[in-house]
Amino acid sequence: MKRQVADASEALPSLPPPASKILKGEKKSKSQAAPAPAARHGEAEIGRQGSTELGKVSDHCQDLSGGCPESEPDQQLQQEEMEFQCLKESWEKAKFRLRLLEGHNDIVTCVVSVDNLVVSGSRDTTVKVWHVPTATEHKNLGGHTGAVTALSAPPPEYCKRLAFSLSLSDKERFILSGSADCNVKIWALSIGQCVRSIYTFNAVTALCFVPEDDGYIITGSDGGKVQAWSWHTFQHCQSVNAHQEAVTSIQAQGPLVFSGSADGGVCVWENQCSDRDPLTLLHHWSGPVTGSRGGRVTLSPRGDKVFLAYGHACIKILQWRTGTISRLTNHSSITGVTDCVHQTGSLLIGSCYDVASGESSLNLFALPQCRYLASLTWPEAPRILCFASWATGSGDHRWVTGGRDLVVWEQLPSSGRQKGDVTVRKDDRIDSSLLESEGETEEDEQSDDFEEEDDSDGCKEYQRDGSQHEVSGSWFRCVLQ
Repeated sequence: MKRQVADASEALPSLPPPASKILKGEKKSKSQAAPAPAARHGEAEIGRQGSTELGKVSDHCQDLSGGCPESEPDQQLQQEEMEFQCLKESWEKAKFRLRLLEGHNDIVTCVVSVDNLVVSGSRDTTVKVWHVPTATEHKNLGGHTGAVTALSAPPPEYCKRLAFSLSLSDKERFILSGSADCNVKIWALSIGQCVRSIYTFNAVTALCFVPEDDGYIITGSDGGKVQAWSWHTFQHCQSVNAHQEAVTSIQAQGPLVFSGSADGGVCVWENQCSDRDPLTLLHHWSGPVTGSRGGRVTLSPRGDKVFLAYGHACIKILQWRTGTISRLTNHSSITGVTDCVHQTGSLLIGSCYDVASGESSLNLFALPQCRYLASLTWPEAPRILCFASWATGSGDHRWVTGGRDLVVWEQLPSSGRQKGDVTVRKDDRIDSSLLESEGETEEDEQSDDFEEEDDSDGCKEYQRDGSQHEVSGSWFRCVLQ
């Protein structure tokens, strides 16, 4: 049964607002009330413009109804709809410049951003640091002997504590890298050196930093184990056999930690900030519950929801307190797969790849309603496996996508003369779809059959000329082989 998402308030973590920029001299109209995407000050502009237009609509309705004004809920719905349409039209005019960062010799598996730097990890065993303004390689961090599978950037206040203990500048930033060689390495970016190394006894497939109390490093292994390590002492605190297959994603939201596995299961943990066994399991939702079977699950938490990308044509939305599942269409064909999902402010971004045609794109949705805004693509776009985002001081969007290529996205003024590299298009099927409550449909069954056929010959990527080439190992099995 299909239903529209309720616009309910959520208890959200502190999230950066989406960026926007209103140009001087830019003509404003009803169809362009705010630039893409809207920041908090941009949202205020939308609100003021929307209120003016709404007043005109309300006056007109009063005249038609003999002076009987519309109810307050109706006015609120009208205003929200107007604001959404303004945001959607703004995104349809968005422009981005793309810059390729060249240096890795294999698939880029993970990316993070730190200030004006982008840090990437690859199956070629290296971690590279890139200077975004010049699109050049800043540092090459070699030391792992296996594929780099995960990266995380501790907040500045936790970096200061470690920098003090190492007699480094209090402005030093650190990066954590996890690898199939069973090590977690801590790198000082300014000097390009590994300052700490933790041997985990298991191939690391996911990790995150939890900024609670003295700080914790949470790792996931290829065998389904979740482990905790103290940031203060770097001692092992806890080890739990949480999943039946490889842990493919770990994310933190305040004191909560979310782990997702290739078996489709999702665990929700609470960090009790203790020296021993800090993680307490709150919920465990298995693959049959989430419907995320046999794929590389990546997750992105938001309040009581967790967005799941698991190699199918849709994004699953798990209400982690109740286990309720909804499905958001992210591709108009059953041959589409979603490899990663990401949030930046009030924007949900899902990667989309068609294994039949080789076409790749990013789909944008407005939160919290999960309403479709637009799709972004460019000629010969590669499959996107990882994503990071940040905003510049002027409020513009900067994104970086990884996979076969590592690409920086730089937002351009929508009304400027400079031509963008990205094509903005509208997918009518995604646009017309509603959020669906879970229950396997005929399309799901067809998608499962398609994936079973595809997996029987190994993991293959389809090129635009129709040819195929084997991927070394299966990306959907954690990029370890």
